[in-house]
Amino acid sequence: MKSLILKIAFLISLITTGCTDNSNIVVVYTTVDQIFSEPILKEFESQTGITVKAVYDTEETKSTGVLNRLIAEKDNPQSDVFWSGDPVRTIVLKNKGITLPYQSAVANDIDKVFIDPEYHWTGFSARARVLIYNKNLLKPENIPLSIFDLTKEQYRGKVAIANPLFGTTTFHMAALFTAVGDEQAKQFLADLKSNDVVIATSNGDVKKRVVRGEVIFGLTDTDDAYEAIKEGAEIGIIFLDQQMGIGSLIIPNTVNLIKNSPHTENGKKLMDFLLSKETESKLAKSCAQMPLHKGVETSKNIPSLDNIIPMNIDYEKAAQKLEDIQNYLKKWVEN
Repeated sequence: MKSLILKIAFLISLITTGCTDNSNIVVVYTTVDQIFSEPILKEFESQTGITVKAVYDTEETKSTGVLNRLIAEKDNPQSDVFWSGDPVRTIVLKNKGITLPYQSAVANDIDKVFIDPEYHWTGFSARARVLIYNKNLLKPENIPLSIFDLTKEQYRGKVAIANPLFGTTTFHMAALFTAVGDEQAKQFLADLKSNDVVIATSNGDVKKRVVRGEVIFGLTDTDDAYEAIKEGAEIGIIFLDQQMGIGSLIIPNTVNLIKNSPHTENGKKLMDFLLSKETESKLAKSCAQMPLHKGVETSKNIPSLDNIIPMNIDYEKAAQKLEDIQNYLKKWVEN
């Protein structure tokens, strides 16, 4: 009997120890490039002692891999937090009943346009969609000012865009459809295809093609653009449609909790950390992201949102549009 009691006590000890260890972790799925997101998550580990288990998207399947995984895991969630490079995928999860509301006090001074009214997601550190160009291949007087200029004959075969089925390019297309309507957006894409647009595998691939001079222009994000400049490339950046146009698309990071996740309280701690001014400052310095908090220390070359005319879109409508146009975009890529 004494031996049996000792065995039971040992088993209880193992179970208790396992639970203790398991309670000191947080699982995060993220679409943000690992080179930028991993140091932030490591800093959270260092400051809190909470172990972070992260799942990262690949560059080629950006934003779709972990999104589909979160949807597949709806009835048995494995992730506590989703850190997305754009708000649209987060809204897709909200509409599918996968997210949990959380109002972080850390984000009280962030503009409400970047926060879900029901607090299912909160935005921070933003990028913008821009046109980059190779300075060695373009005269200043030939610089396009609108995204719709890219369909002109003079730019035939000289423009690159990432595959619109993935990443922020999908969001850009959904926002464009929302801003100008289906008819005009489809006409633009048809004209772009007719003008021999180059479909690259990713935003990073767009950047490389412009830097190498394979094309003159490329639609990409500000972080890729400033990374090219940091690497010494002769690259120029254009914020499109700033003069009587539709404006430039602003893309905040978003973070949210996953409903019924294993470590919700640790998830809240990670959310607070990501939404802090300190994290925004680090992202501004590492990948040229624009803070949404006021008074965040950044490098001098980081543009201020105060100086950019943004595209006027409804993120909820853009999220719905993203799902609506998936088949159309797939056919556009394949044809």
